[in-house]
Amino acid sequence: MNQVSTYKSIEWKEDRLVLLDQRVLPREISYIEYKHHEDVAKAIKDMVVRGAPAIGATAAYGLVLATREKATKELSELRNYLSKAAELLQAARPTAVNLFWAIDRVIKKAHEDSIKTVEDLKKVVLNEAHQIAEEDIEMNKKIGLNALPLCSEKVTFIHHCNTGALATVDYGTALGIIRTAHEHGRDVFVYVDETRPRLQGARLTSWELKQLGIKHKVIVDGASGYFMATGKVDLVTVGADRIARNGDTANKIGTYNLAIVAKAHDVPFYVAAPTSTIDLSIANGKEIKIEERSAEEITTILGQQITPDDVNVANPAFDVTPAKYITGIITEMGIARPPYEKSLTEMVERAENERKK
Repeated sequence: MNQVSTYKSIEWKEDRLVLLDQRVLPREISYIEYKHHEDVAKAIKDMVVRGAPAIGATAAYGLVLATREKATKELSELRNYLSKAAELLQAARPTAVNLFWAIDRVIKKAHEDSIKTVEDLKKVVLNEAHQIAEEDIEMNKKIGLNALPLCSEKVTFIHHCNTGALATVDYGTALGIIRTAHEHGRDVFVYVDETRPRLQGARLTSWELKQLGIKHKVIVDGASGYFMATGKVDLVTVGADRIARNGDTANKIGTYNLAIVAKAHDVPFYVAAPTSTIDLSIANGKEIKIEERSAEEITTILGQQITPDDVNVANPAFDVTPAKYITGIITEMGIARPPYEKSLTEMVERAENERKK
């Protein structure tokens, strides 16, 4: 098995949260320390940290910081402050369900009857945040192993956006599948979509693959059909920010286009995500709120304007891929296949039962 280097986007150090600033990669490796939940919310909104699982864990640690900001000995007062902090963190980015999942999980834990003092509450919230972070790493590794039988001895992927250790607490989801195949001796090659407008593929995925020693080429988003038509692509792997009960999947803008092209060329298209990304409360993708981001993300690159002045811009951060274009959804519990309403529900229930043990 090949051994590769590791790195972390999120780390808790004594009394502070440390985030790798993904806005400046790969030109600069810079870490920012946080001691207040308001600053953590801004870091999520400004995309210092990004990727659904990473956002969830970051928000959980933001709540840990909130418990330490309020100088009170009254348990009810601290719980009220924690709830307000949760609202602020939830508002940071609306599409990624892991954000809401992690916050709800911490808040629920903070209201358990067994908590009698402020100090008890602080310990419980910190422990739950640690638990969320640790579980994410283990889930990602299981996702990679569950996908390994899909990978031949020589395998070529197309990957969209960034779903590696930078987008998670560690290891990665869709990129974790690629990493697992590499670590298990497969001859891996990756076509990396640049992923406009923020270039997460060109900037972040390529950087990660270089760290891991995995062969790849960066391509423009519109070139996927060209490479699939040549028969050089074995499978497409992408992550997810929210998966509806019927399998419709919200992911970085451009994913829907990629899925249609894959379908046209009979290339298997897999979504990789932990069960925490599955939102059984919504029936289909039409119910997913899509974040609209600033025009500057499209009109400028590295501070340089590339469009005419005062041009009108539409900049949805995500699109929704209908379930009919998805070959399978790979989770830590296995590979869900159509009908997704049945398979995804079963996987979420199994994951919840495992967590309770």
